[in-house]
Amino acid sequence: MSNQAIYKEVTARIVAMLEAGVRPWAQGWQAQGGGRPLRHDGTPYRGMNVLNLWAAGMQRGFSSARWMTYQQAQALGAQVKKGAKSEAAFFVGAIKRTVESNGQEVEASIPFLKTYRVFNCDEIEGLSAEYYARPVVVRIDDGQRLAAVDTWIAGTGANISHGGGRAFYAPSSDTIRLPEFSSFVSAEAYYGTAAHELVHWSGAAKRLDRIKGSIFGSPDYAFEELVAELGAAYLCADLAITSEPREDHASYIASWLKALRDDPRNLFRAAAYAEKAAGYLHGLQEGASLAVAA
Repeated sequence: MSNQAIYKEVTARIVAMLEAGVRPWAQGWQAQGGGRPLRHDGTPYRGMNVLNLWAAGMQRGFSSARWMTYQQAQALGAQVKKGAKSEAAFFVGAIKRTVESNGQEVEASIPFLKTYRVFNCDEIEGLSAEYYARPVVVRIDDGQRLAAVDTWIAGTGANISHGGGRAFYAPSSDTIRLPEFSSFVSAEAYYGTAAHELVHWSGAAKRLDRIKGSIFGSPDYAFEELVAELGAAYLCADLAITSEPREDHASYIASWLKALRDDPRNLFRAAAYAEKAAGYLHGLQEGASLAVAA
């Protein structure tokens, strides 16, 4: 299957779920117990793999967070069940090539996308119990602050103030504004919103240089909102926080759908930018102890 066909297949799945009012990045990981999807060795997936396997696990009702290839299952003495359906996983790499530029030969890095197929461990027989176990989700009571997450947020160094009835990142002053903690319906909603705005903050010119002054309602604005939404979902998974829909989530679905329909590659681009933003924010922590494994 060509890369373009893969883009269309995965994007079609996400579009269908959005049309049904379901955000796989907010609910898919909860359905599987918490955290990111895991490789056969327990290493968390990254980027577009997170979103696609969250969605697949949610659609198909899997409880295991682990995925592996047919060959990896065989190597563990296990067997994929008859009739099991695999899902696409992606490896993004680069090769070095010598190219001509301005009459001179220079070395260039040429990116490539490689696709392979994985099965959820729910559809594999003969594995040890750890492969079928649901990860433990650390749940918090509404209104209860999490000291570790508050420390993580402070560790980014972002200028965050509280008050009013809106959450936003202001590029002109490079500040984040959040409503008071007590005004949120739950602690999860507060931390998820903070993560969303921190992803926007990471895109400033002096950081990841992603935000290009997009206007509300424009394709660029919709794309950046999708990046922030996915990045927040990744961060919530990494920090063991249950992601909850923002009050304005329904209005954003229409803009996300338009961005995805305009170009199926937008979903893959947004997932890559979201992963980079999450990694950047983790990297700001002292010792970077909460960074996700590569």
